[in-house]
Amino acid sequence: MALSSGFFDRPVLDVARDLIGAILLVDGVGGPLVEVEAYDQTDPASHSFNGLTPRNAAMFGPPGHAYVYKIYGIHWCLNFVCQPGSAVLIRAPEPTHGTHFMSERRGGLAARQLCSGPGKLCRALGVTIAHNGLPLDTPPFELFPGEPAEIHTGPRIGITKGAETPGASCCAIPPSSASRCRVSRQN
Repeated sequence: MALSSGFFDRPVLDVARDLIGAILLVDGVGGPLVEVEAYDQTDPASHSFNGLTPRNAAMFGPPGHAYVYKIYGIHWCLNFVCQPGSAVLIRAPEPTHGTHFMSERRGGLAARQLCSGPGKLCRALGVTIAHNGLPLDTPPFELFPGEPAEIHTGPRIGITKGAETPGASCCAIPPSSASRCRVSRQN
């Protein structure tokens, strides 16, 4: 059974932890999530920290929808909207479904390099701004509960503000080849 919008209508840190192991497919391409980061409106690293803007409007929309934005003017990033002003950045799935499509989209790279970061993930899965605001419980998205996983938490990658927010960065144990986790074991 697919994850419904109600799954996302909870505190973002809880959703982030529960997404590890969930299977994300976009038009049948993807795999189990192995690395995510949580952001909410009180977090200085969050796009919602300074309030609603045209760019971050999807973060203030209904739970269970995609928030897609571009970083560095180059890479798309996919987030799952939780409660208003909060979202989970999807950093990496383990590429298991449609890997031939991922490889084509990523220029023939090895499996371990297909989805090892949010920009690579979006390119491999074909995610663009056209996906911004779309519900996660209808095509092209499919999101299913996965096997429970032991979780690492630690500092977020690539930011300076709020990098050490407790529990905000989560990844599976053992770390996947798709993950760039720099985390310590937490229970």
